[in-house]
Amino acid sequence: MFTGIVEEVGTIRELRFQAEGAAITVAAKNILPGIVIGDSVAVNGVCLTAVRLLTDAFVCDISEETLQRSAFRNAGIGARVNLERALAVNGRLGGHIMQGHVDDVGRMISRTPSGGGFEISFSFPCALERYLVYKGSIAVNGISLTIAALGKESFSAAVIPHTLSATNLGELKPGDPVNLETDILGKYFERYFQLGLAENPESPHGSQKTESRLTVEYLVEQGF
Repeated sequence: MFTGIVEEVGTIRELRFQAEGAAITVAAKNILPGIVIGDSVAVNGVCLTAVRLLTDAFVCDISEETLQRSAFRNAGIGARVNLERALAVNGRLGGHIMQGHVDDVGRMISRTPSGGGFEISFSFPCALERYLVYKGSIAVNGISLTIAALGKESFSAAVIPHTLSATNLGELKPGDPVNLETDILGKYFERYFQLGLAENPESPHGSQKTESRLTVEYLVEQGF
């Protein structure tokens, strides 16, 4: 689990594509002493497992599914990536709950000064629209951002200067791909409706209502 608070910006030293997936070597400095083999690390928002440690870098395997879902398939040597170690149990949840399971790839549209910071706009695939809400959270390249404006195919986020300088957002150009992960809570609610655990508010007016199976007892049984 991650929070979207970037700890360091590393650099892709090597990206070797294989028959099924790839292996990536990421140069890092600040987070490296706190990583052991088997640890999860969010690399541009993608949860990867450290399989080998070097003196100034770590190596991870990337599955074929991750390549298809993320911008890694078009990444190049020297690209800078946002890094975050998994959240410690006693850590602060400064951003929002993230799994590092990227949903799809969007693209940066524009970056304009706004107040003391910037407003950055991104496009997103239409399949993700149902998970995005005004003032809701979204992860962009592993950064926890708040949606300040929402359209049918794009959203904007207000970014303070610190976030711009502490991440790779400031290096993005219009058209550059970004990894997007929507809020996991929205996906759970959608699944509850699909399974009939909660009444669908979009059911036709006048149709017979079914009793919701989403109760306090049920949530306790599921570990909530």
